[in-house]
Amino acid sequence: MIKRVIDFFGDEGYARRRRQLFYLALILIVAADFLVSHEHAEYLWDRLPGWSSVYGFGSCILIIFVSKFLGHRAGLMRREDYYD
Repeated sequence: MIKRVIDFFGDEGYARRRRQLFYLALILIVAADFLVSHEHAEYLWDRLPGWSSVYGFGSCILIIFVSKFLGHRAGLMRREDYYD
């Protein structure tokens, strides 16, 4: 059982299937936001269906790019053999 899971996430042969499952999960998350009541939202953007999903995805992308910038351009990342 565990070998099948490892093969699914590690093998390039399953790349298309993984991508399809990823897109399905994104669609289900956005669709679930339509089922939640937004009548007690404090701000206008909180009332928009799918806003939480878009905001979370955008925040993750921003964190990735900022950390890449800090690591590569700002000099926080060191060579692999730095402490040897």
